[in-house]
Amino acid sequence: MKAAVRAGAILLCLLAAARGHAACNVSATGVNFGPYDVFSTVPRDSTGSVTVSCDEVPPPDPVISIGPSGNSGGFFPRTMRRSGGPGTLEYNLFTDPSMTSVWGDGAAGTNTVNLKNVHRQKPPVVVPIYGRIPPGQDAPSGTYGDSLTVTINW
Repeated sequence: MKAAVRAGAILLCLLAAARGHAACNVSATGVNFGPYDVFSTVPRDSTGSVTVSCDEVPPPDPVISIGPSGNSGGFFPRTMRRSGGPGTLEYNLFTDPSMTSVWGDGAAGTNTVNLKNVHRQKPPVVVPIYGRIPPGQDAPSGTYGDSLTVTINW
């Protein structure tokens, strides 16, 4: 019997810019893992993204960080919680497609992403977010989620 588990991490954007800096727009697409098979022996991977565009000349080298899990309060691991009942799923977000560098705030062994290609009135810069749920987690059926904060520091 397969358990129907749907999981996704919701990303909330926060633009932290010093007064007088460029007018920039930041948005994030959450990582939607879709169905998780509790009997699978392979991880469940998915992607999301952070998009940055500026109407004026941006300050140099903005840095994107993603905060800790709203459920676990940490990065190792981040945790999704089942909606309307008990149950959790461990997961994490990464800066690289090989999923070796945990995307965080630069503390506790996590990494941030430096943007170097944001220009005034040019196409937006889209930065992928790589997500993974490790296999072998015994999770009850249901919908799982977590809320994270994405911060851009100029």
